[in-house]
Amino acid sequence: MKQEIILPGVRNARELGGYPAGGRTIRKGVFIRTAALDQISEEGLQRLQDDYHVQTVIDFRMSVQQSRLPDPVIADCENLRLSVVEVEDFPIEQYSKEFPDLLKMYNDPKKDPFRFFQLMSDTGMINDKVYAGFILGERGIRAYRLFFQAVLSLEEGRAILWHCTDGKDRTGCAAMLLLYALGASEETIYADYLLTNEYHAAALEAVRKKAEPYHLTPDKTDLLLFLSGGVSRCYLENGIKAICEHFGSVEGYLAGALGVGEEEQKIIRGRFLV
Repeated sequence: MKQEIILPGVRNARELGGYPAGGRTIRKGVFIRTAALDQISEEGLQRLQDDYHVQTVIDFRMSVQQSRLPDPVIADCENLRLSVVEVEDFPIEQYSKEFPDLLKMYNDPKKDPFRFFQLMSDTGMINDKVYAGFILGERGIRAYRLFFQAVLSLEEGRAILWHCTDGKDRTGCAAMLLLYALGASEETIYADYLLTNEYHAAALEAVRKKAEPYHLTPDKTDLLLFLSGGVSRCYLENGIKAICEHFGSVEGYLAGALGVGEEEQKIIRGRFLV
């Protein structure tokens, strides 16, 4: 896969470089999106330091995850903790009995996806509108605003890496917003988002086969795969729809919420398109 970056110990690692945008091409080796970094190998760390010269690593996970499994230290690199959403942002009172199990399972990489799916489905904690909360919430707006500030502060020859847990949702929303700012087409934006399913194809197929006897409806199947490391186009579509309902367009959100107006977009395109 041409977007893939080999970082031993890191899942879903890829870059935006090489995508077409506004009649040009995004510069290679600058914009890196991944899953969590806590299992990265020494080889992976050396690649980020020596090959990509990473200037900033942004962690979009919840603070409990950031503290429990902190990002590694990379020489001459700033680590930013910018949680997009926290536990208290969810309506805990609606599922107080289930919540301890949910929180425990959410942070367990070995969790049973079917048990987790059942809890999430019963409580409604996660659904296909979840990105609206990420993008429009006060915490999310702050995180994505500071993300763009870090992009604008990149020095020549340096890279920025951003991640969450699986590198697909909070990370995917950041990638979508940056691709819009760079002038990429919707086709490119959705193709980048859906790459997660290719990277996790074997695991997702195993989950799909295991779910066959349950005869799940399409929306429940989407939720199960979403909670098992996959993505569904409708999740991102609903996030973008929510942006347009509140700000008129993604460009309106970039300018009005994140402070990334025409001038900032011009700078981003001038520096990172070739």
